[in-house]
Amino acid sequence: MGSRHFPARTVLFERETSGVTYRVPALLHIPCVAKLLAFAEERLSVDDAHANLLVLRRGTFYKNFVEWEDMRALETATLAHHRSMNPCPIYDELTGMVFLFFIAVLGRTPEAFQIITGQNAARLCYVSSSDQGISWSHATDLTQQVIGRAINDWATFALGPGHGIQLKSGRLLLPAYAYHIECRECFGKLCKTTPHAFTFYSDDHGQSWHYGEFIPNLQTVECQMVSVDEEDGTNVLYCNARSPLGFRVQALSTDDGAVFHSGQLVQRLVEPPHGCHGSIIGFPAPLYYMHHNFCKFQGATWSVKGAGFQQQSENDERPQSSCSPPTTSLCHLPLCEQQQQEKFASPRTCGPQCSRFLGHIPSYTADTSQQHHDARTISKSDIYFKIPTWVLYSHPTSPRSRVNLGVYLSTFPREADSWSEPWIIYEGPSAYSDLAYIELPYSDFSITGIPAIAFACLYENGVRSPYEQISFSMFTLHEVLQNIPLATSSVGLKQSACGKNKRRGKSCILF
Repeated sequence: MGSRHFPARTVLFERETSGVTYRVPALLHIPCVAKLLAFAEERLSVDDAHANLLVLRRGTFYKNFVEWEDMRALETATLAHHRSMNPCPIYDELTGMVFLFFIAVLGRTPEAFQIITGQNAARLCYVSSSDQGISWSHATDLTQQVIGRAINDWATFALGPGHGIQLKSGRLLLPAYAYHIECRECFGKLCKTTPHAFTFYSDDHGQSWHYGEFIPNLQTVECQMVSVDEEDGTNVLYCNARSPLGFRVQALSTDDGAVFHSGQLVQRLVEPPHGCHGSIIGFPAPLYYMHHNFCKFQGATWSVKGAGFQQQSENDERPQSSCSPPTTSLCHLPLCEQQQQEKFASPRTCGPQCSRFLGHIPSYTADTSQQHHDARTISKSDIYFKIPTWVLYSHPTSPRSRVNLGVYLSTFPREADSWSEPWIIYEGPSAYSDLAYIELPYSDFSITGIPAIAFACLYENGVRSPYEQISFSMFTLHEVLQNIPLATSSVGLKQSACGKNKRRGKSCILF
Protein backbone atom coordinates (compact mmCIF):
# COMPACT_ATOMS: atom_id res chain seq x y z
CA MET A 1 0.00 0.00 0.00
CA GLY A 2 2.90 2.32 0.66
CA SER A 3 6.36 2.61 2.14
CA ARG A 4 7.06 1.41 5.66
CA HIS A 5 9.04 4.57 6.29
CA PHE A 6 7.21 7.03 8.56
CA PRO A 7 8.35 10.56 9.46
CA ALA A 8 9.14 11.39 13.09
CA ARG A 9 6.08 12.33 15.12
CA THR A 10 5.57 14.68 18.07
CA VAL A 11 2.29 14.59 20.02
CA LEU A 12 1.05 18.16 20.62
CA PHE A 13 -2.47 17.50 21.96
CA GLU A 14 -3.67 14.35 23.71
CA ARG A 15 -7.00 13.15 25.08
CA GLU A 16 -7.17 13.58 28.85
CA THR A 17 -8.36 11.02 31.37
CA SER A 18 -11.31 13.31 32.14
CA GLY A 19 -12.56 12.78 28.57
CA VAL A 20 -11.46 16.20 27.29
CA THR A 21 -10.56 15.65 23.64
CA TYR A 22 -8.66 17.74 21.09
CA ARG A 23 -9.89 17.78 17.53
CA VAL A 24 -9.77 19.70 14.21
CA PRO A 25 -6.11 20.73 13.80
CA ALA A 26 -5.04 23.91 12.02
CA LEU A 27 -1.43 24.81 11.27
CA LEU A 28 0.10 28.16 10.29
CA HIS A 29 3.74 28.83 9.36
CA ILE A 30 5.11 32.36 9.75
CA PRO A 31 8.35 32.22 7.76
CA CYS A 32 9.83 35.62 8.62
CA VAL A 33 10.19 34.66 12.29
CA ALA A 34 10.38 30.87 11.87
CA LYS A 35 7.25 30.29 13.95
CA LEU A 36 4.59 27.59 13.73
CA LEU A 37 1.13 28.06 15.27
CA ALA A 38 -0.75 24.82 15.97
CA PHE A 39 -4.46 25.25 16.78
CA ALA A 40 -7.16 22.78 17.80
CA GLU A 41 -10.61 22.59 19.33
CA GLU A 42 -10.79 21.62 22.99
CA ARG A 43 -13.92 19.52 23.51
CA LEU A 44 -15.48 18.14 26.68
CA SER A 45 -15.86 14.87 24.74
CA VAL A 46 -15.28 13.74 21.17
CA ASP A 47 -18.80 14.91 20.22
CA ASP A 48 -19.03 18.01 17.96
CA ALA A 49 -21.72 19.43 20.26
CA HIS A 50 -19.25 19.35 23.17
CA ALA A 51 -16.73 21.68 21.57
CA ASN A 52 -15.63 24.38 23.97
CA LEU A 53 -12.57 26.60 23.42
CA LEU A 54 -9.79 26.91 20.86
CA VAL A 55 -6.27 26.10 22.05
CA LEU A 56 -2.82 26.97 20.72
CA ARG A 57 0.76 25.75 20.88
CA ARG A 58 3.48 28.00 19.43
CA GLY A 59 6.55 26.40 17.93
CA THR A 60 9.92 27.87 16.99
CA PHE A 61 11.62 26.27 14.02
CA TYR A 62 15.36 25.79 14.30
CA LYS A 63 17.78 24.16 11.84
CA ASN A 64 16.55 20.61 12.35
CA PHE A 65 13.88 20.64 15.06
CA VAL A 66 10.88 22.54 16.41
CA GLU A 67 10.66 23.64 20.05
CA TRP A 68 7.07 23.85 21.30
CA GLU A 69 5.66 26.07 24.02
CA ASP A 70 3.02 24.79 26.43
CA MET A 71 -0.60 24.64 25.34
CA ARG A 72 -2.83 27.56 26.22
CA ALA A 73 -6.50 28.32 25.74
CA LEU A 74 -7.47 31.29 23.57
CA GLU A 75 -9.84 32.89 26.03
CA THR A 76 -10.70 35.84 23.77
CA ALA A 77 -11.71 33.64 20.82
CA THR A 78 -15.23 33.18 22.15
CA LEU A 79 -18.74 34.63 22.05
CA ALA A 80 -20.95 34.44 25.14
CA HIS A 81 -23.14 31.30 25.21
CA HIS A 82 -21.42 29.95 22.08
CA ARG A 83 -18.82 27.24 21.50
CA SER A 84 -15.80 27.97 19.28
CA MET A 85 -15.12 25.63 16.35
CA ASN A 86 -13.28 25.21 13.03
CA PRO A 87 -10.07 27.22 13.55
CA CYS A 88 -8.95 28.82 10.29
CA PRO A 89 -5.75 30.90 10.62
CA ILE A 90 -4.35 33.14 7.90
CA TYR A 91 -1.23 35.32 7.79
CA ASP A 92 -0.95 38.62 5.91
CA GLU A 93 2.65 38.83 4.67
CA LEU A 94 2.37 42.55 3.92
CA THR A 95 1.16 43.67 7.36
CA GLY A 96 2.48 40.88 9.57
CA MET A 97 -1.02 40.35 11.02
CA VAL A 98 -2.27 36.89 11.95
CA PHE A 99 -6.04 36.37 11.80
CA LEU A 100 -7.66 33.37 13.46
CA PHE A 101 -11.15 32.89 12.05
CA PHE A 102 -13.61 30.47 13.59
CA ILE A 103 -17.32 29.82 13.88
CA ALA A 104 -19.14 30.36 17.16
CA VAL A 105 -22.12 28.01 17.50
CA LEU A 106 -24.96 28.70 19.91
CA GLY A 107 -24.98 26.43 22.96
CA ARG A 108 -24.84 22.73 22.14
CA THR A 109 -26.80 22.99 18.89
CA PRO A 110 -25.49 20.23 16.59
CA GLU A 111 -24.85 20.82 12.92
CA ALA A 112 -27.34 18.07 12.01
CA PHE A 113 -30.14 19.91 13.82
CA GLN A 114 -29.40 23.09 11.88
CA ILE A 115 -29.42 21.18 8.59
CA ILE A 116 -32.70 19.42 9.35
CA THR A 117 -34.54 22.51 10.61
CA GLY A 118 -32.89 25.23 8.54
CA GLN A 119 -32.26 27.23 11.72
CA ASN A 120 -28.68 28.51 11.54
CA ALA A 121 -26.88 28.78 14.88
CA ALA A 122 -23.36 29.66 13.60
CA ARG A 123 -21.60 33.04 13.62
CA LEU A 124 -18.55 34.15 11.63
CA CYS A 125 -15.87 35.46 14.03
CA TYR A 126 -12.17 36.22 14.25
CA VAL A 127 -9.42 37.32 16.62
CA SER A 128 -6.12 38.82 15.46
CA SER A 129 -2.52 38.98 16.63
CA SER A 130 0.25 41.41 15.66
CA ASP A 131 2.95 39.54 17.61
CA GLN A 132 2.87 36.07 16.01
CA GLY A 133 0.31 34.62 18.37
CA ILE A 134 1.61 35.82 21.73
CA SER A 135 -1.41 38.04 22.38
CA TRP A 136 -4.83 38.14 20.75
CA SER A 137 -7.54 40.74 20.26
CA HIS A 138 -11.10 40.33 21.47
CA ALA A 139 -13.44 38.49 19.10
CA THR A 140 -15.18 40.32 16.28
CA ASP A 141 -18.49 38.96 14.96
CA LEU A 142 -18.69 39.58 11.19
CA THR A 143 -21.88 37.63 10.48
CA GLN A 144 -24.22 40.53 9.81
CA GLN A 145 -21.61 42.71 8.13
CA VAL A 146 -20.35 40.02 5.71
CA ILE A 147 -23.19 37.53 5.19
CA GLY A 148 -26.19 39.77 5.93
CA ARG A 149 -29.62 38.57 4.85
CA ALA A 150 -28.17 35.65 2.91
CA ILE A 151 -27.83 33.86 6.25
CA ASN A 152 -31.59 33.25 6.06
CA ASP A 153 -30.93 30.91 3.12
CA TRP A 154 -28.13 29.03 4.86
CA ALA A 155 -29.17 26.22 7.19
CA THR A 156 -25.64 26.48 8.60
CA PHE A 157 -22.09 27.22 7.48
CA ALA A 158 -18.51 26.72 8.63
CA LEU A 159 -14.92 27.59 7.80
CA GLY A 160 -12.18 25.38 6.40
CA PRO A 161 -11.08 24.04 8.75
CA GLY A 162 -7.35 24.63 8.51
CA HIS A 163 -5.25 27.39 7.01
CA GLY A 164 -6.36 30.15 4.66
CA ILE A 165 -4.08 31.58 1.96
CA GLN A 166 -2.91 34.91 0.58
CA LEU A 167 -2.70 35.47 -3.18
CA LYS A 168 0.01 37.43 -4.99
CA SER A 169 -2.45 40.29 -5.36
CA GLY A 170 -2.61 40.52 -1.56
CA ARG A 171 -6.13 39.04 -1.39
CA LEU A 172 -6.78 37.00 1.74
CA LEU A 173 -8.84 33.86 1.13
CA LEU A 174 -10.70 31.70 3.66
CA PRO A 175 -12.14 28.32 2.61
CA ALA A 176 -15.76 27.82 3.69
CA TYR A 177 -18.94 25.87 3.02
CA ALA A 178 -22.65 26.36 3.62
CA TYR A 179 -25.76 24.20 3.54
CA HIS A 180 -27.99 26.18 1.22
CA ILE A 181 -31.75 25.82 1.72
CA GLU A 182 -33.17 24.73 -1.63
CA CYS A 183 -36.81 24.33 -0.61
CA ARG A 184 -38.98 25.07 2.45
CA GLU A 185 -42.29 24.05 0.92
CA CYS A 186 -42.70 20.48 2.16
CA PHE A 187 -45.86 20.74 4.31
CA GLY A 188 -44.46 23.83 5.99
CA LYS A 189 -41.14 22.18 6.81
CA LEU A 190 -37.65 22.33 5.39
CA CYS A 191 -37.49 20.10 2.31
CA LYS A 192 -33.93 20.11 1.03
CA THR A 193 -30.49 21.54 1.73
CA THR A 194 -27.35 21.14 -0.37
CA PRO A 195 -23.76 21.82 0.80
CA HIS A 196 -21.56 24.07 -1.33
CA ALA A 197 -17.95 25.19 -0.83
CA PHE A 198 -17.01 28.83 -1.43
CA THR A 199 -14.61 31.54 -0.20
CA PHE A 200 -14.62 34.49 2.12
CA TYR A 201 -12.09 37.05 0.87
CA SER A 202 -10.59 40.44 1.69
CA ASP A 203 -8.75 42.84 -0.61
CA ASP A 204 -7.88 45.40 2.08
CA HIS A 205 -5.81 43.35 4.52
CA GLY A 206 -8.76 42.17 6.58
CA GLN A 207 -10.57 45.49 7.01
CA SER A 208 -13.60 44.24 5.08
CA TRP A 209 -14.69 40.79 3.91
CA HIS A 210 -16.96 39.40 1.20
CA TYR A 211 -18.07 35.97 0.09
CA GLY A 212 -17.90 34.40 -3.34
CA GLU A 213 -20.31 32.21 -5.26
CA PHE A 214 -20.86 28.55 -4.41
CA ILE A 215 -19.30 25.68 -6.35
CA PRO A 216 -22.43 25.13 -8.43
CA ASN A 217 -22.97 21.43 -9.00
CA LEU A 218 -21.55 18.61 -6.85
CA GLN A 219 -21.99 18.47 -3.08
CA THR A 220 -18.92 20.02 -1.43
CA VAL A 221 -18.28 20.49 2.26
CA GLU A 222 -15.03 21.11 4.18
CA CYS A 223 -12.39 22.40 1.80
CA GLN A 224 -9.05 24.06 1.28
CA MET A 225 -7.62 26.09 -1.60
CA VAL A 226 -4.35 26.85 -3.31
CA SER A 227 -3.25 29.31 -5.99
CA VAL A 228 -1.75 27.38 -8.91
CA ASP A 229 0.68 28.93 -11.40
CA GLU A 230 1.36 27.09 -14.63
CA GLU A 231 4.45 27.32 -16.79
CA ASP A 232 2.64 29.18 -19.58
CA GLY A 233 1.87 32.08 -17.23
CA THR A 234 -1.74 31.18 -16.43
CA ASN A 235 -3.06 31.01 -12.88
CA VAL A 236 -6.08 29.33 -11.34
CA LEU A 237 -7.42 29.00 -7.82
CA TYR A 238 -7.76 25.31 -7.05
CA CYS A 239 -10.29 24.06 -4.48
CA ASN A 240 -10.21 20.52 -3.08
CA ALA A 241 -13.31 19.63 -1.05
CA ARG A 242 -14.75 16.86 1.09
CA SER A 243 -17.76 15.15 -0.43
CA PRO A 244 -20.23 12.39 0.51
CA LEU A 245 -19.94 11.01 -3.05
CA GLY A 246 -17.10 8.55 -2.37
CA PHE A 247 -14.35 10.72 -3.87
CA ARG A 248 -12.97 14.21 -3.37
CA VAL A 249 -14.31 17.05 -5.51
CA GLN A 250 -12.13 19.69 -7.14
CA ALA A 251 -13.15 22.98 -8.72
CA LEU A 252 -11.29 25.85 -10.37
CA SER A 253 -11.71 29.62 -10.26
CA THR A 254 -10.15 32.02 -12.75
CA ASP A 255 -11.07 35.17 -10.82
CA ASP A 256 -9.35 34.48 -7.49
CA GLY A 257 -12.27 32.75 -5.81
CA ALA A 258 -15.22 35.02 -6.55
CA VAL A 259 -16.74 32.42 -8.91
CA PHE A 260 -15.96 28.72 -9.29
CA HIS A 261 -16.53 26.59 -12.36
CA SER A 262 -18.36 23.29 -12.00
CA GLY A 263 -16.69 20.78 -9.74
CA GLN A 264 -15.52 17.34 -10.81
CA LEU A 265 -14.93 14.08 -8.95
CA VAL A 266 -11.29 13.14 -8.35
CA GLN A 267 -11.41 9.38 -8.50
CA ARG A 268 -7.78 8.96 -7.49
CA LEU A 269 -8.62 10.56 -4.12
CA VAL A 270 -11.06 8.34 -2.23
CA GLU A 271 -13.28 9.32 0.68
CA PRO A 272 -14.26 7.07 3.60
CA PRO A 273 -17.99 6.72 4.32
CA HIS A 274 -19.48 10.23 4.87
CA GLY A 275 -16.13 11.75 3.87
CA CYS A 276 -13.31 13.34 5.88
CA HIS A 277 -11.51 16.65 5.92
CA GLY A 278 -8.25 16.84 3.95
CA SER A 279 -5.56 19.47 3.46
CA ILE A 280 -3.73 20.86 0.42
CA ILE A 281 -0.68 23.08 0.18
CA GLY A 282 0.91 24.61 -2.91
CA PHE A 283 4.60 25.24 -3.46
CA PRO A 284 6.86 26.36 -6.33
CA ALA A 285 8.42 23.49 -8.25
CA PRO A 286 11.99 23.23 -6.95
CA LEU A 287 13.79 23.40 -10.32
CA TYR A 288 12.56 23.10 -13.89
CA TYR A 289 14.64 22.78 -16.99
CA MET A 290 14.06 21.68 -20.56
CA HIS A 291 15.71 18.79 -22.40
CA HIS A 292 18.68 18.54 -20.03
CA ASN A 293 18.78 17.77 -16.32
CA PHE A 294 21.52 20.18 -15.36
CA CYS A 295 22.39 23.87 -15.21
CA LYS A 296 25.85 25.38 -14.92
CA PHE A 297 26.58 28.06 -12.37
CA GLN A 298 30.00 29.67 -12.82
CA GLY A 299 31.63 26.41 -13.78
CA ALA A 300 29.83 24.26 -11.19
CA THR A 301 27.19 21.80 -12.34
CA TRP A 302 24.20 21.22 -10.04
CA SER A 303 21.69 18.44 -10.51
CA VAL A 304 18.27 17.98 -8.99
CA LYS A 305 18.31 15.46 -6.15
CA GLY A 306 14.81 15.10 -4.75
CA ALA A 307 13.86 18.28 -2.97
CA GLY A 308 17.33 19.79 -3.06
CA PHE A 309 20.53 20.07 -5.01
CA GLN A 310 23.73 18.10 -5.18
CA GLN A 311 27.01 19.79 -6.06
CA GLN A 312 29.14 18.08 -8.68
CA SER A 313 32.11 20.47 -8.62
CA GLU A 314 33.48 22.99 -6.16
CA ASN A 315 32.15 26.55 -6.19
CA ASP A 316 31.40 28.86 -3.30
CA GLU A 317 30.11 31.87 -5.21
CA ARG A 318 26.51 32.93 -5.58
CA PRO A 319 25.14 31.25 -8.71
CA GLN A 320 24.81 33.12 -11.95
CA SER A 321 22.89 31.23 -14.57
CA SER A 322 24.06 29.74 -17.82
CA CYS A 323 22.05 26.80 -19.06
CA SER A 324 23.64 24.31 -21.38
CA PRO A 325 23.09 24.04 -24.25
CA PRO A 326 21.96 27.69 -24.34
CA THR A 327 19.68 27.27 -27.34
CA THR A 328 17.41 24.65 -25.75
CA SER A 329 17.77 24.70 -21.98
CA LEU A 330 15.82 26.89 -19.59
CA CYS A 331 16.56 27.03 -15.87
CA HIS A 332 14.40 28.47 -13.11
CA LEU A 333 15.05 28.78 -9.41
CA PRO A 334 12.36 29.80 -6.86
CA LEU A 335 14.24 32.73 -5.37
CA CYS A 336 13.32 36.13 -4.00
CA GLU A 337 15.59 39.01 -4.88
CA GLN A 338 15.97 40.30 -1.35
CA GLN A 339 16.50 36.76 -0.09
CA GLN A 340 19.30 36.42 -2.64
CA GLN A 341 20.93 39.57 -1.32
CA GLU A 342 20.56 38.51 2.29
CA LYS A 343 21.58 34.91 1.51
CA PHE A 344 18.71 33.87 3.74
CA ALA A 345 19.99 35.64 6.83
CA SER A 346 17.88 34.46 9.76
CA PRO A 347 15.56 35.64 11.10
CA ARG A 348 14.18 37.43 8.05
CA THR A 349 12.28 40.68 8.31
CA CYS A 350 8.50 40.43 8.29
CA GLY A 351 6.69 42.19 5.50
CA PRO A 352 6.86 42.40 1.71
CA GLN A 353 10.30 40.82 1.41
CA CYS A 354 9.63 38.39 -1.37
CA SER A 355 9.61 39.33 -5.04
CA ARG A 356 7.74 36.10 -5.83
CA PHE A 357 4.86 37.34 -3.66
CA LEU A 358 4.82 40.62 -5.58
CA GLY A 359 4.69 38.77 -8.87
CA HIS A 360 8.28 39.39 -9.99
CA ILE A 361 9.59 35.88 -10.41
CA PRO A 362 13.33 35.76 -11.10
CA SER A 363 13.91 33.83 -14.32
CA TYR A 364 17.10 32.48 -15.80
CA THR A 365 16.79 32.44 -19.59
CA ALA A 366 19.02 31.06 -22.31
CA ASP A 367 20.89 33.62 -24.39
CA THR A 368 23.42 32.69 -27.06
CA SER A 369 25.05 36.10 -26.97
CA GLN A 370 25.48 36.31 -23.22
CA GLN A 371 26.54 33.28 -21.21
CA HIS A 372 25.77 34.63 -17.71
CA HIS A 373 22.80 36.45 -16.22
CA ASP A 374 22.16 37.69 -12.71
CA ALA A 375 18.53 37.35 -11.60
CA ARG A 376 18.47 40.96 -10.45
CA THR A 377 19.26 42.26 -13.95
CA ILE A 378 16.39 40.46 -15.68
CA SER A 379 13.33 42.64 -16.18
CA LYS A 380 9.75 41.50 -15.79
CA SER A 381 9.30 41.69 -19.56
CA ASP A 382 11.96 38.98 -19.95
CA ILE A 383 9.88 36.49 -17.99
CA TYR A 384 8.10 34.18 -20.40
CA PHE A 385 8.01 31.06 -18.26
CA LYS A 386 6.53 30.82 -14.77
CA ILE A 387 7.62 28.50 -12.04
CA PRO A 388 4.75 26.00 -11.89
CA THR A 389 2.96 25.19 -8.66
CA TRP A 390 2.94 21.66 -7.34
CA VAL A 391 0.36 20.59 -4.75
CA LEU A 392 0.59 18.22 -1.80
CA TYR A 393 -2.58 16.70 -0.30
CA SER A 394 -3.06 14.83 3.00
CA HIS A 395 -6.03 12.60 3.86
CA PRO A 396 -6.90 9.11 5.15
CA THR A 397 -6.24 6.67 2.31
CA SER A 398 -8.90 4.00 2.91
CA PRO A 399 -12.38 4.10 1.30
CA ARG A 400 -13.74 2.08 4.23
CA SER A 401 -12.73 4.04 7.34
CA ARG A 402 -10.64 6.92 8.65
CA VAL A 403 -7.30 5.12 8.71
CA ASN A 404 -3.75 5.30 7.27
CA LEU A 405 -3.07 8.99 6.72
CA GLY A 406 -1.22 9.56 3.46
CA VAL A 407 0.19 12.39 1.38
CA TYR A 408 -0.34 12.60 -2.39
CA LEU A 409 1.52 14.76 -4.92
CA SER A 410 0.28 16.45 -8.08
CA THR A 411 2.48 18.37 -10.51
CA PHE A 412 -0.52 19.44 -12.60
CA PRO A 413 -3.45 19.70 -10.17
CA ARG A 414 -6.06 21.02 -12.60
CA GLU A 415 -6.06 17.50 -14.10
CA ALA A 416 -8.11 15.22 -11.86
CA ASP A 417 -6.05 12.13 -12.75
CA SER A 418 -2.67 13.73 -12.03
CA TRP A 419 -2.43 12.62 -8.39
CA SER A 420 0.20 10.13 -7.30
CA GLU A 421 -0.42 7.12 -5.13
CA PRO A 422 -0.08 8.01 -1.44
CA TRP A 423 2.88 7.77 0.87
CA ILE A 424 1.44 6.57 4.18
CA ILE A 425 2.88 8.81 6.89
CA TYR A 426 0.81 7.34 9.76
CA GLU A 427 -0.44 3.76 9.80
CA GLY A 428 -3.56 3.37 11.92
CA PRO A 429 -6.68 5.37 12.83
CA SER A 430 -6.31 8.95 11.55
CA ALA A 431 -8.62 11.71 10.38
CA TYR A 432 -8.35 15.50 9.95
CA SER A 433 -5.01 17.09 9.00
CA ASP A 434 -3.50 20.42 8.00
CA LEU A 435 -0.35 21.03 5.95
CA ALA A 436 2.21 23.85 5.89
CA TYR A 437 5.00 24.59 3.40
CA ILE A 438 8.46 25.43 4.77
CA GLU A 439 11.66 26.49 3.04
CA LEU A 440 14.84 25.05 4.56
CA PRO A 441 17.66 27.45 3.65
CA TYR A 442 20.19 25.71 5.91
CA SER A 443 19.20 22.16 5.05
CA ASP A 444 21.67 19.56 3.88
CA PHE A 445 19.54 19.48 0.72
CA SER A 446 20.32 23.05 -0.33
CA ILE A 447 23.10 25.19 -1.75
CA THR A 448 23.84 28.80 -0.88
CA GLY A 449 20.71 30.90 -1.30
CA ILE A 450 18.57 28.09 -2.72
CA PRO A 451 16.10 26.63 -0.22
CA ALA A 452 15.05 23.01 -0.05
CA ILE A 453 11.36 22.21 0.27
CA ALA A 454 9.82 20.70 3.39
CA PHE A 455 6.32 20.25 4.77
CA ALA A 456 4.76 20.11 8.20
CA CYS A 457 1.61 18.13 8.91
CA LEU A 458 -0.63 18.42 11.97
CA TYR A 459 -3.03 15.49 12.13
CA GLU A 460 -5.49 13.52 14.25
CA ASN A 461 -4.38 9.99 15.08
CA GLY A 462 -4.61 7.19 17.59
CA VAL A 463 -4.38 3.47 18.23
CA ARG A 464 -8.05 2.58 18.69
CA SER A 465 -9.63 5.85 17.56
CA PRO A 466 -8.45 8.71 15.30
CA TYR A 467 -9.27 11.19 18.07
CA GLU A 468 -6.79 10.19 20.77
CA GLN A 469 -4.02 12.59 19.76
CA ILE A 470 -3.07 15.43 17.45
CA SER A 471 0.49 14.89 16.21
CA PHE A 472 3.04 16.95 14.29
CA SER A 473 5.43 15.60 11.63
CA MET A 474 7.88 17.19 9.20
CA PHE A 475 9.31 15.75 5.99
CA THR A 476 11.00 16.99 2.82
CA LEU A 477 9.88 16.84 -0.79
CA HIS A 478 12.82 14.50 -1.28
CA GLU A 479 11.22 12.07 1.20
CA VAL A 480 7.85 12.39 -0.52
CA LEU A 481 9.36 11.50 -3.90
CA GLN A 482 11.38 8.67 -2.38
CA ASN A 483 8.34 7.12 -0.70
CA ILE A 484 5.64 7.48 -3.33
CA PRO A 485 4.93 3.94 -4.63
CA LEU A 486 6.89 3.08 -7.77
CA ALA A 487 3.77 3.09 -9.94
CA THR A 488 3.71 6.86 -9.63
CA SER A 489 7.31 7.75 -8.89
CA SER A 490 8.80 11.05 -10.00
CA VAL A 491 9.48 9.51 -13.40
CA GLY A 492 5.83 8.53 -13.78
CA LEU A 493 4.70 11.96 -12.66
CA LYS A 494 7.07 13.55 -15.16
CA GLN A 495 5.75 11.49 -18.05
CA SER A 496 2.16 12.17 -17.02
CA ALA A 497 2.73 15.92 -16.81
CA CYS A 498 4.52 15.99 -20.16
CA GLY A 499 1.73 14.02 -21.81
CA LYS A 500 -0.90 16.46 -20.55
CA ASN A 501 1.15 19.46 -21.64
CA LYS A 502 1.58 18.06 -25.14
CA ARG A 503 -2.14 17.41 -25.45
CA ARG A 504 -2.73 21.03 -24.45
CA GLY A 505 -0.22 22.30 -27.00
CA LYS A 506 2.28 23.30 -24.30
CA SER A 507 5.97 22.60 -24.10
CA CYS A 508 7.08 19.45 -22.30
CA ILE A 509 8.85 20.35 -19.07
CA LEU A 510 11.05 17.63 -17.58
CA PHE A 511 12.01 17.59 -13.92
